[in-house]
Amino acid sequence: MSFLDVTKLSKRFGGLQAVGGLDLSMAQGEMLGMIGPNGAGKTTVFNLLSGFLAPDAGEIRFRGRPLHGLKPHEICRIGLARTFQIVRPFPQLSVVDNVRIAALARHPAMGEALHAARAVVERVGLGARRGEPAAGLTLADRKRLELARALATEPSLLLLDEVMAGLHATEIDAMVRLIGAINADGVSVLLIEHNMRAVMSLSHRIVVLSFGEKIAEGAPRAVAADRRVIEAYLGEEYVHPAQA
Repeated sequence: MSFLDVTKLSKRFGGLQAVGGLDLSMAQGEMLGMIGPNGAGKTTVFNLLSGFLAPDAGEIRFRGRPLHGLKPHEICRIGLARTFQIVRPFPQLSVVDNVRIAALARHPAMGEALHAARAVVERVGLGARRGEPAAGLTLADRKRLELARALATEPSLLLLDEVMAGLHATEIDAMVRLIGAINADGVSVLLIEHNMRAVMSLSHRIVVLSFGEKIAEGAPRAVAADRRVIEAYLGEEYVHPAQA
């Protein structure tokens, strides 16, 4: 039994097949990259896994438990948390209070939640800004705050939806190091990301979606050399990862 098992997962929006018959599995402790062109169905998969959408067909099992019918907060409590592409913190609340709200999922007592939140804020590198309103954060720090809010729920599986989008090279390198450290601490990670250098350096395996279907899966170098992936997503100008 895999840590995460997805079988024949499908979701349609009117005439659009957003996800079609997806099979996916993850081992505990794995870092799995998910790539593909815009509109390939990647975020829809995240919404299905985290309970924000109900599938039309298929099954999702997390640690052997079916997730069908569970609400997002129930899925979060059993250890599956996610970030969002568009970060929406509570702008007038401090960084640590934003994270404390998330920590309440595990620590109902406010004092315990605050203690947990402070530790997570330090972990993601926002300790010096913990008392500042979230509205004043840079994009890079808002991305870190989004990650901190997910981590505060103490997940065993973390879904990261483009946490590096909009960041410059130095910020991306720092985020790659942070995500790698989180995974090394035992948190499994499913990562959607368009920055191929980051995906290649972080992922143990990569899954490629196109038009809602899986077209390739495997080790990063093998996937990057797959003709179907080059044609559907990477393009002929893609530089081999060893030269990136």
